[in-house]
Amino acid sequence: QVQLVESGGGLVQAGGSLRVSCAASGRTFSAYAMGGWYRQAPGKEREFLASIPWIGGSPYYDASTKGRFTISRDNAKNTLYLEMNNLQPEDTAVYYCAIAPSGTTFDYWGQGTRVTVSS
Repeated sequence: QVQLVESGGGLVQAGGSLRVSCAASGRTFSAYAMGGWYRQAPGKEREFLASIPWIGGSPYYDASTKGRFTISRDNAKNTLYLEMNNLQPEDTAVYYCAIAPSGTTFDYWGQGTRVTVSS
């Protein structure tokens, strides 16, 4: 059974930085797999932020990240990361990690970690 467990969320002041992590267990993912990060702000739909091939390859970012977010992964630890800089109150949301085992559909999701940015 695949489990994705996020951590690292919390309260940060505007302009600050935070790194959220996503530890995956229960399955070994192939080179076709893709890891991704989404977020859902209060009253809004879940939105895509970034993705990265599980092995090798280059990350892809939604324009909304505006160069402030960096996605990475540590294959040895089976962990996905999202580094967020210059956070603003509008970045307040629950952040979710997800994995697409075949690289197409994100089938596995974490429970989410809440990030709150105060002004």
